[in-house]
Amino acid sequence: MQLMSWGKYPVVDTVLESPKNEAALAAYLAAAKSAIGRGLGRSYGDSALNETFVVSSLRLNHMESFDETSGILVAEAGVSLSDILEAFVPRGWFLPVTPGTKFVTLGGAIASDVHGKNHHVAGTFSKYVPWLDLWTPALGLVRCSATENEDVFHATAGGLGLTGFILRAAVKLERIVSAFIRQQTVKAGSLNDIMDSFEQYAALPFSVAWIDCLKTGANLGRSIFMGGRFAALDDIPEKHRARPFTPFPSSAWSIPMNLPSLTLNPLSVKIFNALFYGRAPRGLGENILTYNAFFYPLDAIHNWNRIYGQRGFTQYQFVIPLESAVEGLPKVLQAIASSGQSPFLAVLKLFGKQEEFAGNISFPKEGYTLALDFPINKKLFPLLDRLDAMVLDHGGRHYLAKDARMAADTAAKGYGETLRQFMAVKSRLDPYGILASVQSRRLGLTP
Repeated sequence: MQLMSWGKYPVVDTVLESPKNEAALAAYLAAAKSAIGRGLGRSYGDSALNETFVVSSLRLNHMESFDETSGILVAEAGVSLSDILEAFVPRGWFLPVTPGTKFVTLGGAIASDVHGKNHHVAGTFSKYVPWLDLWTPALGLVRCSATENEDVFHATAGGLGLTGFILRAAVKLERIVSAFIRQQTVKAGSLNDIMDSFEQYAALPFSVAWIDCLKTGANLGRSIFMGGRFAALDDIPEKHRARPFTPFPSSAWSIPMNLPSLTLNPLSVKIFNALFYGRAPRGLGENILTYNAFFYPLDAIHNWNRIYGQRGFTQYQFVIPLESAVEGLPKVLQAIASSGQSPFLAVLKLFGKQEEFAGNISFPKEGYTLALDFPINKKLFPLLDRLDAMVLDHGGRHYLAKDARMAADTAAKGYGETLRQFMAVKSRLDPYGILASVQSRRLGLTP
């Protein structure tokens, strides 16, 4: 069958199986010469694609236990973040860290070590995983944590499924005061202004910025800052105070088919950016949103990847350290604005300090991260090659879970010694390189 990830690029011919239990999973993997695990297929690149065999976790989707005192949930890897939210938000619990979509499996969230709008105060997803069970080719089932088989745990968190297949995990949920977010917005006329906003509102637990990548000159990097916190009972609409964990339903619609590739062009993106920026209030704006509207706005548009047409798109995400972001980010934005390539969505976030562990190739480091959705075309990849060099020149690196085209030396330079340490753990757990992806072969991580 033909299989692709959310970016619809690349497409591979492969075999996909969805084992119904752990015994069937182990049998599939033990017989495979080459395989990779897959969840809901929401990674943007080729880290969950294999040309021979792909094993899905979607039937391993049972929640096994929950401790009301500690907030620790134990669930199989195929349980989605959406499943968790649907079950536990009405009870006053929320995920400690969440990416921009809830349609991600628990196993996928750990394998990508996802981050969210609260990285500057909360870190990444794996920080809230007390333990996980991992099937490995060489050692079979391994339970690991930050204190037990810790090298395996840290290599698996952000390891893109290359150390083993995550069977189940514990995750620590957090209490919330309501299912609503009190959002503050600030209109920023330039990159310097938006960076000032991140500093000014650093005390907010959640922060993100939409950024217009087509502006140049004095308006280079004009943005809209959006920060927030869970709303107190007195903040939410009076009619919802009796049921603060049951937010009003949000409307949803679907893209029925692939749109023509010409739909997203410099002119249409420029018009969209002008309208989006223009409708934001001047000064400091405040409003109350449901958690879905704040954390997962694109989830309300089913099949939104079809906006990019048959060719698909790639999300290009990098981080540049704080000390070099003031110089590096303007260069990247200027290169994009002058290239004729038009990212439809661009999101800027501020990462906080990230604890480092040997062999842990989790993406974040303290600094600014920019994520850009580019439609695929012939001129795009040469631009991204230029941007790769700029990011590396300023001490940055790229998010492997979003990558679909990076060169091996770019990954090696960005992750340095940590990547070599990761490979040492990988070799011990999988000495014959059975667990491999299209990406891992392209980056030279597997044969």
